[in-house]
Amino acid sequence: MANNYFRKYSLAATLSCAAILVCGAFASQPVAADETCNSPYMSNLIKGQEDFAYVWTLGVRGMGDGFDKLVTVDVNPMSKNYGKVIASISVGARGEAHHTGFTDDRRFLWAGGLDDNQIYVFDIHSDPARPKLVKTISDFADKSGLAGPHTFYALPGRMLVGALSNTKDHGGATGMALYNNKGEFLSKYNMPTTQGGDGYGYDIGINPAMNALLTSSFTGWNNYMMDFGKLLKDRSAIKHFGNTMVMWNLKTMRPEKIMQVPGAPLEVRWSLKEGDNWAITATALTSKLWLVKKDARGEWQARDVGNIGDPAKMPLPVDISISADGKGLWVNTFMDGMTRYFDLRNPEAPKEIYAKHTGAQANMVSQSWDGKRVYISSSLLANWDKKGADDEQFLKLYSWNGKQLQEQWKLDFYKLKLGRAHHIKFGARSSQDVS
Repeated sequence: MANNYFRKYSLAATLSCAAILVCGAFASQPVAADETCNSPYMSNLIKGQEDFAYVWTLGVRGMGDGFDKLVTVDVNPMSKNYGKVIASISVGARGEAHHTGFTDDRRFLWAGGLDDNQIYVFDIHSDPARPKLVKTISDFADKSGLAGPHTFYALPGRMLVGALSNTKDHGGATGMALYNNKGEFLSKYNMPTTQGGDGYGYDIGINPAMNALLTSSFTGWNNYMMDFGKLLKDRSAIKHFGNTMVMWNLKTMRPEKIMQVPGAPLEVRWSLKEGDNWAITATALTSKLWLVKKDARGEWQARDVGNIGDPAKMPLPVDISISADGKGLWVNTFMDGMTRYFDLRNPEAPKEIYAKHTGAQANMVSQSWDGKRVYISSSLLANWDKKGADDEQFLKLYSWNGKQLQEQWKLDFYKLKLGRAHHIKFGARSSQDVS
């Protein structure tokens, strides 16, 4: 029943996307989205207040059912259930739940497990308050040879999945797998390992106007499944982190420029302001902001443009969220639990203008399109999260007035027996709320 239901809507999505392709898939300007990190090809975008936060959550053995799950939180202040969990759907496994991504039609949310290589497809359109698991893709590793499905990035009628590892040696050499919206594997693109490429992967960011697909790099299964304390003491393991970003030709899906960015560059965020031609990232191990922009000769270059906290203390930047106007950037640092805001009006020289301690450990940060609401979750990786009292697991909502963050509510995921709160996506109550 579930798979038939999924196929019904996949066919509609495919036909719709075919029309998009005929009209010109690569638009001249990125499309506005409800979250600034979403694919520019997404339709049905939230234009006002989001109604739900979907939280992809790591299961904890002995806590509740112990499985990874998609948790739905009502986040509309006009609702009687404001700030409460209203639904939770388990996937029946514990496979290191990590990131999620919408299909281009925004009907489905894909979610991955970094350990078991499972990909779960949730219907979030039929009843946005209560998503349904409608498909499990179990052959990701077999079909692609990749491991650790991480980034889910919508293309017209397709989903590009960036991985962190491979099935051969569980190291950092990896690639991207392309699927259609029905969940059928189409092709694989290896991260380059020549001409300065290290083969590592992490995030994906696209600027259609520049025919540019930018990828970053992290580490493989052998490292991200290791206890963090043990990892820091293992000199050999520390050497196996990515130090590159790759600019791809979006239309041909071929790498065109490999840029050296030491210290594991993570999230890729293109400025969405019309006319801007740059992206920014943060390096986890060296605590730097790096700008990717064309130079005077028209060549893509990556340049260190500033520190995040005190790099000597290894604050470990983990997630960033750029404002819709490209003028500001939120940065979460995991080790010190700080949330920082940088003025990006001059992206060549970002300035930290605000900082707040938001938890013993702070990981994901997602802001609403209008920038007035900032959501923060706590879990990084099961074996990297802190121990004891510092192992806080939460989802928090803050309001932002341009000067300070004010906490609105907090959900303790451990007290609720849900597990470790990780990735956050927004949802709308009905089709009338999106356009």
